[in-house]
Amino acid sequence: MPVRALAAKVRGGEISARQVVDAHLAAVEAENPRLNALTVVFAERARAAAGETDRLLAAGGDPGPLAGVPFSVKESIDLTWSATTQGWRGLADAVPAADATVVRRMREAGAIPIGRGNMSDFGMRWDTDNDLFGRTLHPIDETRSVFGSSGGDAVAVATGMSAIGLGNDFGGSIRLPASAVGIAGLRPSFGRVPRAAVRDVPVALTLQQFSVNGPLARSVDDLAVALDVLTGIDPADPVSLGIAAPDTDAAPRRVAVVRDPLGWGVDDDIRAAVDRAAVALSRAGWEVLDLEPPMVEEAAVLWRRLACTDMLLTLDPATLPEPLGRSATSFLRDSTAAARPFETASDYAAAWARRAVIAAAWRRLQAEVPLILGPVATRRTPEPDFDLGGQDAADAAWRDLRLVVAVNFLGLPAVTVPAGVDRDALPVGVQVIGPLHADELALAAAAAIESGL
Repeated sequence: MPVRALAAKVRGGEISARQVVDAHLAAVEAENPRLNALTVVFAERARAAAGETDRLLAAGGDPGPLAGVPFSVKESIDLTWSATTQGWRGLADAVPAADATVVRRMREAGAIPIGRGNMSDFGMRWDTDNDLFGRTLHPIDETRSVFGSSGGDAVAVATGMSAIGLGNDFGGSIRLPASAVGIAGLRPSFGRVPRAAVRDVPVALTLQQFSVNGPLARSVDDLAVALDVLTGIDPADPVSLGIAAPDTDAAPRRVAVVRDPLGWGVDDDIRAAVDRAAVALSRAGWEVLDLEPPMVEEAAVLWRRLACTDMLLTLDPATLPEPLGRSATSFLRDSTAAARPFETASDYAAAWARRAVIAAAWRRLQAEVPLILGPVATRRTPEPDFDLGGQDAADAAWRDLRLVVAVNFLGLPAVTVPAGVDRDALPVGVQVIGPLHADELALAAAAAIESGL
């Protein structure tokens, strides 16, 4: 059931919050032992919170627009009573002093935390596995990856354990798992959703600029409801914005379709999914143009080199109190070697300077053609550990995700929406990329794809 309707039924007394929570906990009991999506389950806390919601409603109170809606919280987002482990043994006991702003806003809206979503160590891998909690399995085919790093929340949402997942996206970490399991995911514009942690600690520049918090859900409208709750200025986050939602009717109804970014190759099933989505948009009144955005390769290369430069500095094994997990150590070694991290401050600074040039080129395009439709990954859902196996594997993974990481480099909003299945009956998603701060426009187009397929 869509979260808007679910919350309305709770608020209207048609169903109790306790019944909603119990139904989701039943799904947890049935699915989580096999899939390992949630690392911690807050069964008693969730039932207690549901009871409070029901009592408030009985007394004539208003619990909020998400009354009784269960949500999961990725292991990298602060939640008062649960360690923010980031999937790493070294943070196994790192219980924060307060909720992250996104968690607090969800709770103030009446939503109920039900568990923690699994992730890779520090979210650095594109596969959801770590030495602390283990691997999250694909709910349809356990021999395939769920991608990452927000894979736990994606699987929890897809299997009914959670109605909304709170994840984050540094290089596709919301969009990739959502696409793999057949749900929707929103990587908001830079600044639209607060992403500051509770503690004021130094954060690498790439993490500041490329990573955003955002929702995963079973429908595009669910994402829109969550965005309404999550967005807005946060005093703890100096780059958070309080801007009015743009008038989506005023924007040109044009979309650029890119099936094979840079011509580097795309699986036929992925191409077909993009074609289906393009047809749905055309039938909904959008003018569909075959057009590739500018400088995708440079954006993807600079994202990779900057990210790997910062990873080497912040995750230096010599400075960590606890080793990274085995797979994370392998990924860090191979991906940084393949990426050629910057060795001088001047080269590092020059890369950031190029970002403004590339962003300006995209902005000129999106002033005329606001939306870009393309693949999430250009390969079908791969086997687990696809991003391991040496520099060639690391390079292949990055090439498959070239359009995904270009979006992170530029801070743009992107919505992943299901667009059918591949030859093995596994879900395939596409992404709709909007202009900066026009998240609602991207959501509107994604909704048109969803309803047209």
